[in-house]
Amino acid sequence: MSTAEYKVELTAPDISAYRAGNTGIDYATTFDSGKPGPHVMVNAVTHGNELCGAIALDYLFRNDIRPKQGKLTFSFANVEAYLSFDPANPTASRFVEEDFNRIWSEEVLDGPRDSVELRRARQMRPLIDSVDYLLDIHSMQHPTAPLMLCGPLEKGITLARALKHPEIVVSDKGHAAGKRLRDYRFFGDPNDPRNALLIECGQHWEKSSQTVALDNALRFLAHYGTIDREVMERHLSTQELTPQKVIQVTDPITVKSDSFRFVADYKGLEVIEKKGSLLGHDGDEPVYTPHDRCVLIMPSRRLTKGQTAVRLGRFLD
Repeated sequence: MSTAEYKVELTAPDISAYRAGNTGIDYATTFDSGKPGPHVMVNAVTHGNELCGAIALDYLFRNDIRPKQGKLTFSFANVEAYLSFDPANPTASRFVEEDFNRIWSEEVLDGPRDSVELRRARQMRPLIDSVDYLLDIHSMQHPTAPLMLCGPLEKGITLARALKHPEIVVSDKGHAAGKRLRDYRFFGDPNDPRNALLIECGQHWEKSSQTVALDNALRFLAHYGTIDREVMERHLSTQELTPQKVIQVTDPITVKSDSFRFVADYKGLEVIEKKGSLLGHDGDEPVYTPHDRCVLIMPSRRLTKGQTAVRLGRFLD
């Protein structure tokens, strides 16, 4: 089944009421408690076809989730892509001109390139520079268990473990095609306490993804004392917490040719038992598992040269 054949169970909320915000940046709103505390940000629609984050933010706005200390920012990122979402063609709105989540290096942001996504990123950048802790809400192509992507640093793993959800935590360095928002500047500095997580909430349009998005946003805010735990628990779903497992990415596989193909219809989190097992072909070059008990993370159907085909990892626990 291709991504386009998955049923769209979610409805993209109307976010026009949040356009003006109060930061001077469209679709970004900061609430200031007036009390000392960190600046915490929850970000949605980094990709325009990922609806669960917009649903979660809409819920947080409408239910008056506000900071008891520090500052709290709600932001909708790639709004132009999101506003073009069409449930009849749901894959088409991932981005307008380029992937918003591959442009967060200083070289790219300060460079000469131009695109809809880069203009938006440059607009948002001063706000991001003021944030201490960021949760970036995403979803995935295929129906896979939710994943918390915490980056390669110990501070990311520690934060993901502190939230206790979801079950699978992935420690990785990102993509050869460009830097993600969660890896931007100080978030990717081991000596800086500022931190970020990227939550993949499940398949893009399955109903459960909105529950995962909201629950993790609430847990994130409660962890930093932005909201009381009783507020979190009042809005939290009743899902059970399963002991977490951490996967460390060992080998990101980047497409080198114009004809990458897998040997099977991988969806993600498959465990290939034996080192040297054939996974696919990149042009004429075979791609093998680099070690035993190799875990496949988010195999892509957008098999374009320079993009990530799949990430390969191993369980740390």
